[in-house]
Amino acid sequence: MEGASGLEYAAVPTLKFALRIEAVSGHPVRSILLDAQIQIAARQRGYDPGAQEQLLELFGTPERWGDTLRTLPWLRTTLVVPPFRDATVVDLLVPCTYDLEVTATRYFAALKDGVIPLEFLFSGSVFFATAAGALQTTRIAWDSEVDYRLPVGIWKETMNRHFPGSAWLRLGSESFDRLCAYKARHALESWEKTIESLLDQEGSR
Repeated sequence: MEGASGLEYAAVPTLKFALRIEAVSGHPVRSILLDAQIQIAARQRGYDPGAQEQLLELFGTPERWGDTLRTLPWLRTTLVVPPFRDATVVDLLVPCTYDLEVTATRYFAALKDGVIPLEFLFSGSVFFATAAGALQTTRIAWDSEVDYRLPVGIWKETMNRHFPGSAWLRLGSESFDRLCAYKARHALESWEKTIESLLDQEGSR
């Protein structure tokens, strides 16, 4: 892995991982159908008290983390690698969501700095030409994997490009209807003011 950045022009927040691939057979590669499974190796970094509080719903209280802190699946994606001879660098594009119901997003959002420890597990098929020009295929070894430490700042910059200073919550239709009625009843001009009003009421008790 040669680096990562946010994709500047994208319809949704997207991370771009620069993946270097080398041909080991010495034959020209016609194409690769590459399947990538990405996991969050949560045990491979430390967490300050603020992050521990934010991660309570995922892993429980810190004294239980010896049993509950675990690797989290993020996503799976497929990439078609174009022809190359010795080595090539391709962009592995990973769309991101700001839906806090998604486990990976809740994990990312809990981190203020440092890195996100990622594991890339690869499988798929390599199509190559023999010396005689015949097309052959071989499977990628099951143990092909790469570790990468994604700076938290890159994820935050990518999300802020699309959702500056915002977070998203999903509500059931009944709760949303009640919130709409409360907003109208109190003549509140925005959803943020509506939530703040409810939080202020809770804080004054």
